[in-house]
Amino acid sequence: MFSEAEERLEEKVEEEPEETVEEKPEVEEKAEEEEDILFKYVDESTKILEERIYVVPLYKAFRYKRGLHRAKKAVTFLRRFMERHMKDPNIRISEEVNEIIWSRGIRNPPRRIKVRVVKTEDAGVWVLPAKD
Repeated sequence: MFSEAEERLEEKVEEEPEETVEEKPEVEEKAEEEEDILFKYVDESTKILEERIYVVPLYKAFRYKRGLHRAKKAVTFLRRFMERHMKDPNIRISEEVNEIIWSRGIRNPPRRIKVRVVKTEDAGVWVLPAKD
């Protein structure tokens, strides 16, 4: 009934071992990617002095203001907020955090944002997206 080609295919299917799903390495890779966000901006040899998580209420920046340029005001507010809390005027906002603020356009930034703040010895203070 079966042709020789079909029989060969069946033999190959039987010979191939079942594939196992390895979830643990994928989880570890994701964790490594999250750690690499900081090292995208700072060398690995740089000493980290302090690391904190903040939920920044950006709505205070544009609470009583018109709808234009709210995202710009939110970025400025984030920078001033970090200067106050980290006691360092050298604040650097990562591209990822900037994209989160600007994701909904100039007129409608998020009301609050969760960030991870890392104070380093050389580069000052970096504002990074928080790990969820």
